[in-house]
Amino acid sequence: MTGINTTAIMLMRLVSMSDCNSSGSVTFAVPNREIWFQTFFTTKAFKSTQKPITFAMNLLLVRPTHFGFNPETALSNRYQQAAEVPPGVILAEFQALVDVLQQAEIPHLVVQDTPEPPKPDAVFPNNWMSAHPDGTVVLYPMMAPSRRHERRTDILESLSHAYEVSRVIDLTFYEAKGQFLEGTGSLVFDHAAKTVLACSSARTSEAVLDDLCARLGYQYLFFHAVDEDHAPIYHTNVMLWMGKTVAALCLDSIRSETEQDWLLDFFERTQRKVIALSQAQVRAFAGNAIEVFDRVGRNYFLMSESARHSLHPGQADALELFGDFLTVSIPTLQRIGGGGVRCMVADIHLPPRH
Repeated sequence: MTGINTTAIMLMRLVSMSDCNSSGSVTFAVPNREIWFQTFFTTKAFKSTQKPITFAMNLLLVRPTHFGFNPETALSNRYQQAAEVPPGVILAEFQALVDVLQQAEIPHLVVQDTPEPPKPDAVFPNNWMSAHPDGTVVLYPMMAPSRRHERRTDILESLSHAYEVSRVIDLTFYEAKGQFLEGTGSLVFDHAAKTVLACSSARTSEAVLDDLCARLGYQYLFFHAVDEDHAPIYHTNVMLWMGKTVAALCLDSIRSETEQDWLLDFFERTQRKVIALSQAQVRAFAGNAIEVFDRVGRNYFLMSESARHSLHPGQADALELFGDFLTVSIPTLQRIGGGGVRCMVADIHLPPRH
């Protein structure tokens, strides 16, 4: 039971799934709270002459209650800018993302942030948990103490109503050791190849990564990436994202040619076309995107409008050979929170309950 805390134990108490109404929405009752999950419980078999395709069956979003500039995270996140949050703007930007997902029929779950304690970064749920195709849920050690309150037992228990959860890997004990690994911010997973890509930073410890991959049976590529001022980039998913047949990354941020070669060799072996991003495009959050799928398996590249507008015509044309763009305007969230669209969604790969 080492590393398994109360959150993990409660998650493992699986209960029967609620009834689904005619619209496809599901309401889960949890202690002292009701969470509304807007989702589609559908699966589709895909045939491919290439490698197996593993894609996000669902996206988890948390509607923020107390979004704001977080001075704790700004110490390592150089993309944050201190500013007052205009009334109503953050919720409007969040709802714009939800509207985009609804219109494209991208399966997603929307959960309301709790009012206490205040959590300025609750809108970024991908940093405290990940949910894997084999039924594994991972809980991660967070660097900023204010962010550790984002881990919520009720969300995890509700997920277990809809999905098969076979085990929980709880890494939060590393917080007491001063070692951190912040979910799919620190980690870019290729579940089909059982490989993780991660860049070194104060928030991404190789020791914790090594422990996680040993438990998952994955291999990893650990490299170093810096911004224009040679400061470590705080999260891997700011400068690199992968779809099933394409990847975009800022090679200029990786000063080691050996580490560049590791990554390029991996993308060649996994048959992905590489789109090279500049540091300016990283600042526009073009490295913070995710490939998502609608109910019939059509793929989209989900990113912010600033990310899309930063792409050169040749880059955009190359990406459109592999999928369509799905964009949303979130300038205030990006500027004050220092994260883009990818940070706002936790991808749920768990097998659904039948």
